[in-house]
Amino acid sequence: MTTNKSSEEIYKKAIEVIPGGVSRNTIFRRPYPNYVAHAKGCYVTDIDGAKRIDFANNMASLIHGHAHPAIVEAVTEQLQKGTAYTMATEAEVEFAKLLSHRVKSMEKLRFVNSGTEAVMAMIKASRAFTGRPKIAKCEGAYHGTYDYAEISQTANPTNWGDINKPNSVPLAHGTPQGVLDDVIIIPFNDTERAIKILDTQAEHIAAILIDPVPHRIGMFPATNEFIEALYNWTRKNGALLIYDEVITLRVNYEGAQQAHKVKPDLTALGKIIGGGFPVGAFGGRADIMKILDPTESKLLFPHSGTFSANPITTTAGRVAMELFDKEAVQKINTITQTAIKQIKEAISVTGIAASITGAGSMFRIHLSETPPSTYRNVFQPKEISTLINELLDYLYYKENIMMINTCSCMFSTAITQKEVDRLSEAIEKGFRLIKPKLDSVKA
Repeated sequence: MTTNKSSEEIYKKAIEVIPGGVSRNTIFRRPYPNYVAHAKGCYVTDIDGAKRIDFANNMASLIHGHAHPAIVEAVTEQLQKGTAYTMATEAEVEFAKLLSHRVKSMEKLRFVNSGTEAVMAMIKASRAFTGRPKIAKCEGAYHGTYDYAEISQTANPTNWGDINKPNSVPLAHGTPQGVLDDVIIIPFNDTERAIKILDTQAEHIAAILIDPVPHRIGMFPATNEFIEALYNWTRKNGALLIYDEVITLRVNYEGAQQAHKVKPDLTALGKIIGGGFPVGAFGGRADIMKILDPTESKLLFPHSGTFSANPITTTAGRVAMELFDKEAVQKINTITQTAIKQIKEAISVTGIAASITGAGSMFRIHLSETPPSTYRNVFQPKEISTLINELLDYLYYKENIMMINTCSCMFSTAITQKEVDRLSEAIEKGFRLIKPKLDSVKA
């Protein structure tokens, strides 16, 4: 669809039919969001004519940037054959084989339509397999919009409680008390406290849900000590260890779990495995996944979904992941490290109180001299979050750089040294802009 309207004109129509004018709050901007005209590779052009370098990649979901020719060709071919049927497709089987071979812990898997849905199904599978009601998750971790998965996602000093027994804090108004009671909150990378909290509910916990490099907690990896302690606790107490690798599959060829000796019982995937289309997948040990098998005499977890494993997504995803081979993973991780090095140089040159955390092809900038190591010390007071928004707005409107609203970058294979240089130069200018205000806040 082509239009001669401006973003402002479209937004005026949008607010008449869509709450706030947007269907996802992460793209909202004041006074209005910009509307896309077209995108290619690592560049996005809006209908007002601004062309921006994309370091957000649709919230980490576009590993090859926009409109990759091989994906476009494969999807166009499938599109002519149909988009969804009340029948199985070979595309689903081929893609499942690819993912199972790549992520060894996923002996069997199923496709769904989003990362949220994958985590939701993984939690339900854990309950069905163990017969227990509760899950444990880390304070501050984002796992999508399922009631149980979003508890304490935005906990803050006014409500998070004692670190030795963190509160279960609702995200959405009206969250039932029963949901809060069935989610046990543990501190990320704090092994001793986490185990003590888990021990108090040992007989009730179905699974411990972990993002191995949690974006919202601060984007620093889980330690081997922490992961192995949780794994051993679940073996001892009959619970499951389940991973949310919706974002972190991009970290290594086999995802973030590649760095750990122990492996999860179940894993949720999403984002990059869709090749630019809505997607989710969950899977793991064959004996656990058997609870979804309709040929079993007792079906513990009936599971379906109208658009699950649709051939457009599974075709696009298969091609995208074939392209994201070991060489591509190494290349994108290397150029991301180059970007981090150059931004650290900008921090040094400007003298700003800032630091960087990250893993693989993603990183996050913090306005603190020391990189955070817990959710509670990554929490940003209003004065700091305001300066981060000012930095992001400067980069977006003045330097034509798109980043994620946590001051994070998620690289694509389309990024080259040219774009990295533009990013670091722009960030250095942004640092100089906000430094006086940051110094004043910290004084």
